[in-house]
Amino acid sequence: MPPTHDTSVSRRSFLKAASLAAAALQLPRAIGAEAPAEKKPNFIIIFTDDQGYEDIGCFGSKQIRTPRLDKMAREGMKFTSFYAQTVCGPSRAALMTGCYPLRAAKRNNQVDVHPYLHAKEITLAEVLKTAGYTTACFGKWDLAGHRQVGYDPKLLPTRQGFDYFFGTPTSNDSVVNLLRNEKVIEKRADMNTLTKRYTDDAIRFITDNKDKPFLVYMPHTMPHTRLGASEQFKGKSKRGLYGDVIEEIDWNVGRILDTVKSLSLDEKTYVLFFSDNGPWVIKKANGGSAGVLRGAKTSTWEGGLRVPCIMRAPGRIPAGKVCGEIASTLDMMPTLAALAGSKPPGDRVIDGHDISALMHGRPGAKSPTKAFYYYAHTHLQAVRSGKWKLHLPRAAQPPWTPRWARHIKAEDVIDIPKPMLFDLDADIGERKDLADKNPEVVARLLKLAKWAREDIGDYNVAGRNARFYDPQPKRPDMAKWLDKT
Repeated sequence: MPPTHDTSVSRRSFLKAASLAAAALQLPRAIGAEAPAEKKPNFIIIFTDDQGYEDIGCFGSKQIRTPRLDKMAREGMKFTSFYAQTVCGPSRAALMTGCYPLRAAKRNNQVDVHPYLHAKEITLAEVLKTAGYTTACFGKWDLAGHRQVGYDPKLLPTRQGFDYFFGTPTSNDSVVNLLRNEKVIEKRADMNTLTKRYTDDAIRFITDNKDKPFLVYMPHTMPHTRLGASEQFKGKSKRGLYGDVIEEIDWNVGRILDTVKSLSLDEKTYVLFFSDNGPWVIKKANGGSAGVLRGAKTSTWEGGLRVPCIMRAPGRIPAGKVCGEIASTLDMMPTLAALAGSKPPGDRVIDGHDISALMHGRPGAKSPTKAFYYYAHTHLQAVRSGKWKLHLPRAAQPPWTPRWARHIKAEDVIDIPKPMLFDLDADIGERKDLADKNPEVVARLLKLAKWAREDIGDYNVAGRNARFYDPQPKRPDMAKWLDKT
């Protein structure tokens, strides 16, 4: 159980203290036992939107061609039990803060479906900046308001640790307006061009900053609908427009890898690829596939949160390996901080863990994640520990969750009157309920869920270590459910 921390220390205090500590260092120290401080590794995070677990060749796709991602997996490591969150905004909050979205603070304490990430939250970019990194974001932000106009400019990437931003405030549901830093430079941009334009700008940034450590964060707009692909790829995939989009992303991943190699940065650069949540399967031809996994985007079945993940760093991450240990986007902040010779903030609970031992293929390395918690918006719905996953009792469509049933198949929108237990090693599709045969496992996982409910929170509980910085009532969203449950 994590200790209780005083969350009153401001982000500014953390950054000032971390900067002073970094400046005071007189001798180089180890970076994740890999390299001296003056040779800090670079980090490139490629984060796709709504890409399903199966939508890469090396994860099982038979119709979508992804030669560069497949090669990246051969040269690096596949993570087959890697988790994000159920939808876009919360998934980005988890990646940036290393925390479950319900724990991280929001503007005015308001828990929206897509959070306005509070200015006092400390992001991955800010942690790396204190370690001397230059940082840039290319693509979809979605943490300053889920809207193309009327977003909060004080919460854009340039206010959250990024030196440079080229992208869009949120999803491409209808239109995309492009910003450079905080200025709108183009309204109603051509969505067919976005994947290449983000990559073009990222390549320029990498080239310009090749002599200093950098973080490149590429949260692609695609393959979130509305879909768009360039003429070079449109109509080329057997999987229709969705396949065209993935194949174009694959090609542009290759461009990034080629750039890194041509600049002689290959052996000091971690390239990490994963999706923000499961596929939007109900979109049929325009949606992805979770393959053998049950469920999809918005659900807490495996298809909602388990995403394809590939990590590559020649000489650091062993080639051609597969890791089945539990890992998640929550782990990125503590892991990259460790590799950079820094630390995540110590004044607050961080849910993620340093998984560098897994990434580096160290013999006998095990996941430091003892339990992973599945939230649908504010609702704790499941917990995984080791191979066991327990779905908690719930209605098919609880009134305190958004009307998300339209995103997934009807067979996955079911009442769960009592706990359901699945052995994910033997039954990755979550079909055979083993709760009655394993009461001791059920009891152990229920205890873990009780801890999460109390510490992180639930639809009608403000977690004891959830963060609230503003004077508004804590969790105003839960007030109407307190007397009903």
